Formats: sequence, C-alpha cells, structure tokens
Amino acid sequence: MSGVSYLEMLKLAIPETILVIAALAVLAVDLGIMRAEARQYRMILSALISCVGCAAAIFWMFTTEQHANFLNGSGMLVVDPLTQLVQQALLVLTVFTVLISIETNFTDHVGEYFALLLLATVGMMFLVSSENVLMIFVSLELTSLSLYILTAFNKQNVQSAEAALKYFLFGGMAAAFTLFGLSLLYGLTGEINLIQLAAKLKGTALDPLLVVAIVMTVIGFGFKIAAVPFHLWAPDAYQGAPTPSAAFIASGSKVASFFILAKVMMLGFTGAEGSGNWRHYESGWVPVLAILAAGSMLLGNLVAIVQSSVKRLLAYSAIAHAGYMLLGVMVHGEQGFASLLYYAATYGLTTIGAFGVVSVVQEKAGGDSLSDFAGLSRRAPLISFCMMIFMLSLAGIPPLAGFFGKFYLFTAAIGTDPKNLGLLWLVAFAIAMSAVSLYYYLQVLKQIYVVDAPSNAPAIRTPLSSKVALGLLALGVLVLGAAPNLVLERLLAAIKSVGY
Repeated sequence: MSGVSYLEMLKLAIPETILVIAALAVLAVDLGIMRAEARQYRMILSALISCVGCAAAIFWMFTTEQHANFLNGSGMLVVDPLTQLVQQALLVLTVFTVLISIETNFTDHVGEYFALLLLATVGMMFLVSSENVLMIFVSLELTSLSLYILTAFNKQNVQSAEAALKYFLFGGMAAAFTLFGLSLLYGLTGEINLIQLAAKLKGTALDPLLVVAIVMTVIGFGFKIAAVPFHLWAPDAYQGAPTPSAAFIASGSKVASFFILAKVMMLGFTGAEGSGNWRHYESGWVPVLAILAAGSMLLGNLVAIVQSSVKRLLAYSAIAHAGYMLLGVMVHGEQGFASLLYYAATYGLTTIGAFGVVSVVQEKAGGDSLSDFAGLSRRAPLISFCMMIFMLSLAGIPPLAGFFGKFYLFTAAIGTDPKNLGLLWLVAFAIAMSAVSLYYYLQVLKQIYVVDAPSNAPAIRTPLSSKVALGLLALGVLVLGAAPNLVLERLLAAIKSVGY
C-alpha cells in the first residue's frame, strides 16, 4: 500500500463522506439536542439534514466531474461519469424516501432511522463505484446490514421483526453464495479486478469450476434482485417492513444491485456469455439469466393477481420487473446497458411513489389491503391521481415512463441477433406477461375509482410533505415518459465515455 495517496482517495469519495457527515449530524442533533422535543419536529429536522446532505453530494458531483480509478487501476474506487450518474439517481431516490417518511409514526428512534437510510445509500454508492470483487462484497454487506435493520424498525409490529429475520437469513445465504462464487473466480485467475479477471478468463474453456463460479455468483445476486427462485424473502420483507423502508428496498437497492450485476457479468465474465437465442443455445451466463427472467416474469405476475395486500402485490410486481430488467443484462451492450439503467431508474421513481401512497393510506386506514383503498378518489383525489399514474406506468401504458422503459429494453433484446431472432422468444413472453400484469394494476385502480368507500371509512388527510413528494414523482414519471431522451442520451454518453 506504499505510495497510496489517501488525500486523493478522500477527494474521490467526497460525496460518500458528505453523506456520512450528514448521518452523524442527524444522530448528534436528534440524540443530543432534540430528544425531548415532539417526534414530529424531530422527524422534520432529521429529514431536512438528510435532504441537505443528499443535495450537497449531488451538487458536488455536478460541479466536479471526475474520471479516476483509485489504487493503480485496482477497481477499488472507480469514479467516472457513469457511476456519478447512477449515484445521483440513488441520492434522488433517497431524498424521496426521506420525504415520504416524515409523516409516518412507526418509530421514536428518528435519528437512528434517518442515519441508517443515509448509511445504506453510502453502501450503494460504494457498490456502484467498484470494479473489485472484494470491494463489491464489502459494499454489498454494508448496504444489506443497513436494510435488514431498516426492515425491523417498527417495534410495534411483530411482522416487522419476522420480515427482518427472513430477510437477514436469506441475505446471509446470498452472501455465502456470492463469496463462494467470487472466491472460485480468484482461485481460477488470481485476480480480484473485474477487467483483469476477464482478461485471464479470455480464451479459456468453460470448465466445470468456472461454471460453478458463474452459477454461485448468479445465485448470490439473484437473491439481491429477488429473481425467481431466490425471491422468497421479498413478499414478507415488503409487507412487514415499515412502508418507507420497503420503498427504499424496492427502489434504491434494486438500481444498485442491477447496476453491479450488469458490471460483473459484462466486465468479469466477458467471453463466457453463451447464447440464449431461439434454437441457438450455447452454454454460458446468458441462458442462466434467461431462465431466471422467464421464471420471475411468470411467477411474479401470476401470484400478484391473487394478492389482497397492496404491499405484497407490489412485492410480486417487483419480482416480475426483475425478470424484465434481466433482459437488459443479457443484451450486454451499450443499448442494453442504457435501457436497463433507464428502466431501473424510472421503476425506482414509480415504485417509491406507489409505496408513498400506500404509506398515506396505511397511516390513516390502518391497513394496506385492497379494500382500504375503496373510494380513495373521493377522499384524497390528488394521491389517487398520482397512484393512477404509478400503476399505469408499472403496467407499461404509454406515454408514461414505464412504457418507454419496456420499449427500449425489448428493442435492445430483439436486436441482439436479428438473423436468428435473438431473444425474441423471451421478449414475446415478457409482452404477454405485461398484459397479465395490467389486470392486477387495474384492480388497485378499480378500488380507488369505482368501488364506493364504506360508510365508516376514515377521512384521508394527505400531509404536505407527501403531497409534494408524490406530486413530484408523478410529474417525473410523466416527463420521463414524454421526453425519455432527457435521461437516455446522458446514459448513452456516459456509457460510451467509459468504453462499455
């Protein structure tokens, strides 16, 4: 480690440092000064500090574009336009999670909650800026440990502790698989940098040890993205966790996990792709992901139909969307990577919005079942309209962001090998499953707009912070649907600049 400039490292990690300082500030203010004050004031002040920290980190990245690979190209800390763009998306998702948390009352440990939210974001930011298997594993665990605790944060609800325990056990198992797969790769190549690792693997046969390494790594990441058959933790975790925590797990962790999964596959396993094309099957990681994608789309969409809890419905919907997003990883090119990131970012915004509406209803009605949404349009027209936009976007209805996300993703998948129909079989399956998904999204809207509210239904007063957050999220889904190039062009330029 001689010759290492820690000052240079600190400079590259300033956005993460800002967030850590914000997390410590939240703790210091809440525990040291505001502990005796009313919980509402503590929530507002902690949220304000958190948002200022995120905004300062985003501002720093906008003003100082960098392109560096710390520690002589080891991949421990890679800062380039693409990672900065993804980090900015993660910070935006964190801000919206903070905003929908303000009016909730699931905990009195306000400072600890917001500090953990920020620390989980730090883990995700390090995760996306790493091309080194050791750093990837450490960042994954930093993120996961924060998310386990956030899941268990509602001490008044036994389901919260149960959900966290399941999430922790499945997460621990995923970590073991990931570590085993990455250890085998190190044993095969003697390298821990993804690019150098791929160079060592180039030209070698797909021997059994490499196959096991690929399968173990895919299993590990399969848990993180909740792909079938590694999805079992997701419905219980989403339902039992406090709603803002569930929103953060469904959005921020999804964006970070898919980004690093694509990086590992595209950079680390170059040359071992194989093919999942129709009648042109070749062994490799692409056919493995194709099976996971088809299973996720099928099970996620079919099981979501019979859910009566909206949070569980969104959980199975998330499993199905993981299947769609795997298509972008399989394409493993510029177009595929850009469409994957666009889809993940817009899905993150939409799903935070949907959970934000669920949070408001749950706080006032005491539950998240479909019947709790009956007649919501007459009781809270603004958030009902926002929910309509979120549901239709998730279903892929034009001209919303969800439609263009699917359009770009499917177009990229079809274009992989036009002569042999490429992944057309999987795209056709995905379109059929999207049609199925429309049914359960419309079930939510039917409750909101068609079914009358019970006579004893409580009034819904939407807090100002939730109105602002949900309104901005709905507007973002509309704008990104009407003008997708606002994000896509930046993504493509960033991807080209780093040479993927």
